[in-house]
Amino acid sequence: MNNQQLYIRNFSIIAHIDHGKSTFADRIMELTLTVTNRELREQILDYMEVEREHGITVKSSTVRVYYEAGNQKEYQYNLIDTPGHVDFTYEVSKALAACEGVILLVDATQGIQAQTIANYKIAKSNNLVIMPVINKIDSENANVKETRHQIQKLMDIRSADILCISAKTGEGVMDVLEHIHAIIPPPLDRIEKPLKALVFDLQYDPYKGIIAYIRLFEGSLTKESTLLFMATNTFFQPLDIGVFSPHMQSTDSLSAGEVGYVITGLKKIQQVKIGDTLTLFNDPTNEQLVGYEESKSMVYAGLYPKDDRQTDFENAIYRLSLNDSSFQYQDEKSEVLGKGFRCGFLGMLHLQIVRERLEREFGVYVITTAPNVPYLVYMKDGTELWVNNPVYYPAFNQVKFVEEPISDVTITSPQEYIGDIMKLTTNRKGIFMDLSYQGEQAIIHYEMPTSEIAYDFFDQLKSFTRGYATMDVKFKKYEMANLVKMEIFINYIKIDALTFIVHREDAYRIASQLVLKLKYTIPRKLYPMPVQVNVEGKVIAREDVPPLRKNAAVSGEKKSISKKQALLRRQNINKRNSEHSMVELPQEVFNSILDINKGINQF
Repeated sequence: MNNQQLYIRNFSIIAHIDHGKSTFADRIMELTLTVTNRELREQILDYMEVEREHGITVKSSTVRVYYEAGNQKEYQYNLIDTPGHVDFTYEVSKALAACEGVILLVDATQGIQAQTIANYKIAKSNNLVIMPVINKIDSENANVKETRHQIQKLMDIRSADILCISAKTGEGVMDVLEHIHAIIPPPLDRIEKPLKALVFDLQYDPYKGIIAYIRLFEGSLTKESTLLFMATNTFFQPLDIGVFSPHMQSTDSLSAGEVGYVITGLKKIQQVKIGDTLTLFNDPTNEQLVGYEESKSMVYAGLYPKDDRQTDFENAIYRLSLNDSSFQYQDEKSEVLGKGFRCGFLGMLHLQIVRERLEREFGVYVITTAPNVPYLVYMKDGTELWVNNPVYYPAFNQVKFVEEPISDVTITSPQEYIGDIMKLTTNRKGIFMDLSYQGEQAIIHYEMPTSEIAYDFFDQLKSFTRGYATMDVKFKKYEMANLVKMEIFINYIKIDALTFIVHREDAYRIASQLVLKLKYTIPRKLYPMPVQVNVEGKVIAREDVPPLRKNAAVSGEKKSISKKQALLRRQNINKRNSEHSMVELPQEVFNSILDINKGINQF
C-alpha cells in the first residue's frame, strides 16, 4: 500500500427501499462541497427519469467526494448508491464487489425490514466492514430506541457503535463522515503490480460507445495505455478515463484502490461484459478477478413494437441491454404480433422499468405479452426441456412430468398482520416454514411457487398489511407441479401471444374470468367473434365478442322477407371471409389480463 491509498475509502450505502439512501448521498455531496448550491437537487445520483418519477434507485451510481477530517487530513471517499427494491438485489451485489465497507442505513420509523436483512447478509458474505446508521430521527414517528435494539440484535454490536442522522436536515451526517475513515479500512491494493481492474458496471453512449465503470485492485493506467478485456480478449485504446464527481470528470491516470470509468469506444455488446477483468495489453496480469454470477431472470415476457419501426426497436433493445446487465433477450416471432424478443427480467418492477425506459429514452412503444416463469419439462422419451415461452410447451401426451421454480420468501411485518399474511400466502400455495420475532416485527418464512409471487404478490401483501410488510425473495429449487397449457382462440385463430401455463386446479376459474375480460377488451368487428380457452384439446370456456352491425333478420325491420334473406346471404359470405382475417391485439388486451402498473393475476 502506498501513501496515497491510506486516504482512500470505497464504500456503498445499502438499505431497504425508501429508507433514505439517495437523500443521504445528497447530503454527503452537499456537505463535502462536491456540488454547488446551483446544482443541488433531490436524488442527484438518480440520473434516469423513471428513477425520479418512481422515487427509487434502479441502477447503482458512483461519486467521488473529498472530506477534510478532524485530523487535518483530506480523504477520498468513493461512494456507491445502491437500489433497495428486491428486484434489483443484483445491482447491490455488483456494487459491493468494488468496496471495503458499507453503511447500513435503517429507517427509524420502520425499523429493520426484509431487504435490510438481505443486504446485510450480502455485505457480510463479502467480508465487508458494516457501519450501521439510523436515519429519519427527525420524524414524529421515529422509534430510535427500538430500531437501535433491532440493529444490536441483528449485528451483535454495542449501542454506542450505531450512529443516528437525519438525511433530510443533515443532522449527524458530519459525524458519519468523520467515522467513515476511522471504521472502513483503506484498500490493500498494490500499485506496483500489473493492472488488474474489475468492470462492475457498463453504460452505453451512442457517440462514445461503451463506458466501463471500473475498480482498480492492482496497478495503474493512463489515457495512453492499450487495454485488454481478458474474458472477451478485446483490446482497445481508451478515448478517455476519469472519475465521477458526480458527473464524469477526465483525469490523466487511475491507480490501485480508485474507482473510475474508461470510455472504450467499442460498440458491440459481445466485446465487454460486467465482471470482466481489465488489464494492460502489453503487460497483462496473470489471473483474472472472480467477477460475478450472472443474474437469473425470474420473469419472462415477449416485447413487440407497436408500429413498423422494427430497426429502432431492435437498436433500443440492444442499447438497453448494455446499460442493464440483468436484462436478457433473444429473438422471437409471433404469428399475430410479428417479430419481437423474448426478454428475461428480475421481477415485475424490472419489467415495468424496462418498458418505461424504452418509451422515454428511445421513443419506442412496445406491446408486452403475458409474463411467465421458466419451467423444466421432462419428456416421455427421456429428454429434458427448458421452457420460458408457453408457446413452446410440448403437447400434454408427450410430457412425463413438469417442475416449476420454488422461491424462499421472507416476510417482515408488524405482528398484528400475521393472520392476514398467512391467509394470503396459503391462497398462493405457500408452505409455512418458520416464524420468529424481532421486537414488534414478525419474520415469516415460506416456500412458494415463483409464479405465484413474481407478479402481483408484493402489491397484495402491501394491501393486506396497509403498506407495512416487506419481503425478500430468493430462488431455492425446482419442484414437481401439476401444470397445463392454456391456449386462447379468438375468431377460431390461435393467439400464441396469449398462451399461459397454469396450475390444473386453477385452470377453469382462470379461463372463465379470462374470456369474460377479453369479451370487453378485444376490438369489435361487424360480426360476432368467439373467444375460446383450450386446455389439452378441450374447450373449457367461451364468450362471444358482440358485433358492431345490427342483425338483419331482427323482428321489427320493415323489409320484405326476400330482402332480409339477400342481406343475410351477403353477411354470411362476409362472415366466412372474416374468419380468416387477422385479429388486432392492442396492448389494452394484455393489460386487461395483466395490468403491469397495478399487479396482475387478479383472476
